[in-house]
Amino acid sequence: MNIDEILNKQKEFYFTGQTLDPDFRISALETLEEEIKKNIDIIEEALYEDLGKSFFTSYMSEIGLVLSEISFMKRHLRCYSKPKRVYTPLAQMVAKSYVKPSPYGNVLIMSPWNYPFMLSFDPLVDALAAGNTAVIKPSAYAPRTSEIINLIVSNCFEPEYVSVVQGGRKENLELLDQKFDYILFTGSTGVGKTVMEKASKHLTPVTLELGGKSPTIVTESADLHVTARRIVFGKFLNCGQTCVAPDYIYVDSKVKNELIEQLIEEIKLQYTDNPLLDPGYGRIVNEKHFNRLMNLLDKDKVVYGGETDEARLKIEPTIMDNVTWDDPVMQEEIFGPILPILTYDDLDDVITLLQQKPKPLALYLFTRNKPTMQKVQDLLQYGGGCINDTIIQLVTSEMGFGGVGDSGMGAYHGKTGFDTFSHMKSMVKKGFFFDLPFRYAPYTKLKKALVKLFLK
Repeated sequence: MNIDEILNKQKEFYFTGQTLDPDFRISALETLEEEIKKNIDIIEEALYEDLGKSFFTSYMSEIGLVLSEISFMKRHLRCYSKPKRVYTPLAQMVAKSYVKPSPYGNVLIMSPWNYPFMLSFDPLVDALAAGNTAVIKPSAYAPRTSEIINLIVSNCFEPEYVSVVQGGRKENLELLDQKFDYILFTGSTGVGKTVMEKASKHLTPVTLELGGKSPTIVTESADLHVTARRIVFGKFLNCGQTCVAPDYIYVDSKVKNELIEQLIEEIKLQYTDNPLLDPGYGRIVNEKHFNRLMNLLDKDKVVYGGETDEARLKIEPTIMDNVTWDDPVMQEEIFGPILPILTYDDLDDVITLLQQKPKPLALYLFTRNKPTMQKVQDLLQYGGGCINDTIIQLVTSEMGFGGVGDSGMGAYHGKTGFDTFSHMKSMVKKGFFFDLPFRYAPYTKLKKALVKLFLK
């Protein structure tokens, strides 16, 4: 089917009302769960082929997270889908007021190449749990994984319920020209602006999961050994091709040298003395992004790493020191295994500077000082983050994941994801046996006095 046919079929199917039944939704999630478990090996192989991800990393950061989201939704969606009773004002007596979650209808999910499996299926789980039909548009930069996504979806669902549209820019634009009921896009800020512009023509609501230069602040009080271990994990996971990866470090100048030593030791421990030969260390997605990253590398400022294998699109975990905001590496989101180090003497100066920068998707703070924790959380705006760790804020279904400002709008995961793909209908239900006459014309001073009595 072409895109027009898919959308028409999905709209027809949605209006049959089948997706409104919680049993139907749970059954759909169970079918998806079973199919994913059955195909774990080929999913891992596809992710290795597209991105060089190890099988462990593929399960930890993609497959396992999707299965966890499915389990969460299966447990909770019956409760989430029930109307929620709210207080009824005295002026509306006798009545029952409630909020009724209602699916938006036909949802478009546009996923990126860096976590192509998880970022396709996690939002799909939330959309189906909320009762929608869906079209998934995976990235053309992860072609093998896109094929597996299509295989799994076609084995689980009829196209009038869930469909996959493969292709590149042409298909993206064709989809965005359609009138969907909701769009969730994960990708760059630049493309996110295009998505929002296209959606505005149909007044289609959007959730945009974008990116940005996510800072990591390391204070003098931090445990530098643990700090280095956790930064290396978060930064070089998937070769830095993670939207919430620490983009750069701002470290207290008094502990900078020690932190760099600890970072180097951790890179060696986690990725060996020769990361380019480590089978657990992935690669850059394609030549275009490899060349972009090479243009960000300043060999004169590299204090560790910097070696590359162009034929295999590999770049070592790399640390750059004495970096300033004038360097090319600080002009854009890095999205690769290059870690710039900046220093500060006064944390207040860092806070003031970051307040002027675009709001990032994540922020990480390493400190033992509780007032510092509070100050950073209160005075800086960012999508989410961690104190004394990295990345892990997005692995729980108990909290929403999303950005703010240039890093996005809206959120999903767990209850937040269910709510994202649901319109909350405000309802009042009344009987015929009682009526307050003072709201009806003709209006008198007595009626006005009664209105004032009730509405205060």
